[in-house]
Amino acid sequence: MERRDMRLLSFAAREEQRRGWRYEAIGAQRGLLGAGVFDICKGYGREGAQGQGGGRKVGEKRALLAEQDAQIRKLMCDGTPDQLKLPFALWSRQAVRQLILGCFGIELRPQGEGKYMARWGLTPQKPIRRAYEQSPPAGKTWLEEIYPDIARRAKAEGAEIHWGDETGLRSDEVRGRSYAPAIKTSEIRVTHRREGLSVISTLTNRGKVPWKAFAGAMNADILIDFMKRLVKDARGKKIFLILDNLRVHHTKPVKAWLAACANQIEASSLPPYSPALNPNEMLKATITAQAPSRTKDDLKKATVSHLRRLLNSPQRIMRYFQHPKLHDAA
Repeated sequence: MERRDMRLLSFAAREEQRRGWRYEAIGAQRGLLGAGVFDICKGYGREGAQGQGGGRKVGEKRALLAEQDAQIRKLMCDGTPDQLKLPFALWSRQAVRQLILGCFGIELRPQGEGKYMARWGLTPQKPIRRAYEQSPPAGKTWLEEIYPDIARRAKAEGAEIHWGDETGLRSDEVRGRSYAPAIKTSEIRVTHRREGLSVISTLTNRGKVPWKAFAGAMNADILIDFMKRLVKDARGKKIFLILDNLRVHHTKPVKAWLAACANQIEASSLPPYSPALNPNEMLKATITAQAPSRTKDDLKKATVSHLRRLLNSPQRIMRYFQHPKLHDAA
């Protein structure tokens, strides 16, 4: 049976429907719940015809005015709670409640806050981690001024631009998500004996991915050896190498070697704490998406096997450069 809203009927029609009928019978005949019919009759008995209005219109009698609504949404979208001097790191219902209370002296119920956030198009999400020390203006300057200059010089000299980075791998580390029943969280079986391996690699927008796997932490000797291999593989082309600000990149031996080979390779640094500007960061997630290794040999075999597959997949590497912030590098 088609459900009908009795509030849309005229008073005379509703009065006719009401005479001699039980609440359940009226509801069954008009497609309404008995409780809804009861509320309509109760409103009529309390306020007469005035109690039979069609309900409040959309937007009426809300706790926040339209201007207040827009202001709160803008504050939430433009910053984090700690930037607004609130004792929270993330936007939760409690944080939103305190923001509204502090701005306008209005206290909402949790259900009301949820409705406002749904109305604003805000959903609960896993936040992206970003270093507190990161400077967005420095990143913008690097993208708009420093990198375009590197690109122009590389084009004029027929050179290659390599984006370098190091990553440490662990035998028990697995990144990514897994499909599983909603009521049962998936599990990963790992060994408590952790093994480690380090990888240094570079990427180019043509799909090249030179790499070197080694044990232990990065040091000047390993970095210099890797750069020597880059120069050798370039076969006479100059290399512009873009690195992060790891301390070993600025040691005296590395600077001395780069100065001696200035005609073959030139290194530049990204702004501090700006991994999002480096497409090489995307390589880490693909490496650690493999099954967890039980031994160090297994870890090395899995890593080397994956990197070798990337050597034969230049199109996959080139897609790393399609990120909006790296559009110029592509």
